[in-house]
Amino acid sequence: MRRVVFNQKGGVGKTSITCNLAAIGAAMGYRTLVVDLDVQGNTTHYLVGEIDAEAFPAEDQGVAGLYRQTVGSRKMRRNPDSFVWETPYENLFLMPSSPVLTDMEKELEARYKIYKLRDALDKLDEEYDRVYIDTPPNIIFYSKSALIASDTVLVPFYCDSFARQSLYSLLDNIGELQEDHNPDLEVEGIVINQFNSQARLPGELVAELEEEGMPVFASYLNSSVKMKESHRDHRPLIDLAPSHKLTGQFLDLHAELEQSLASR
Repeated sequence: MRRVVFNQKGGVGKTSITCNLAAIGAAMGYRTLVVDLDVQGNTTHYLVGEIDAEAFPAEDQGVAGLYRQTVGSRKMRRNPDSFVWETPYENLFLMPSSPVLTDMEKELEARYKIYKLRDALDKLDEEYDRVYIDTPPNIIFYSKSALIASDTVLVPFYCDSFARQSLYSLLDNIGELQEDHNPDLEVEGIVINQFNSQARLPGELVAELEEEGMPVFASYLNSSVKMKESHRDHRPLIDLAPSHKLTGQFLDLHAELEQSLASR
């Protein structure tokens, strides 16, 4: 099962949702791979901290190394698993991001390498039970590659009117990509993030989405300073604060995902 966490807006919690759901799955015994396609590398930093650039040259590592070899000699190509790193957490693995992805994008797009991530993950199907892909907050080569490579999409949603308007554009773009590249891709659901139950507007927006038939998950994620501490310490909530309320909400969301998967 491959899930891409995607929204065209920044600051909606893609990294937090990707890493914490993946960490929960790993803690439950699923061999889980996280692919960080966002050039900012927040997911990479969250799970493994600072990377020694001299010891691990960016162009040879992770996603950048995987893509770079697709434009090089076929004889020198390595198995996709060689671009995967271990994390400090059992069963949790990472294909890290790199700043050089920005420089590589035009060449990859010109050479039509948009299916190469899907091809690589096909080769890793027997290695991992779950794959989570974090994406840039816009429709570019890397986010399109992720959508083509995935089975389902999770859409983080921050409760404001601007986010609601961008949601329609996002779903239109996903629909177009489904038609052109990946007809089996499904929008698995909308994840309500940083929900404030004390304010009126968030509840009204969620109710309106549900009335429109949007696939909103029942488990909402509240805002909490504990998430910021989790980022700072490079420790997903299931490890940092297993009994915290927000951790429980992530556990509930993960249970919904697993139930959805079982009914497919």
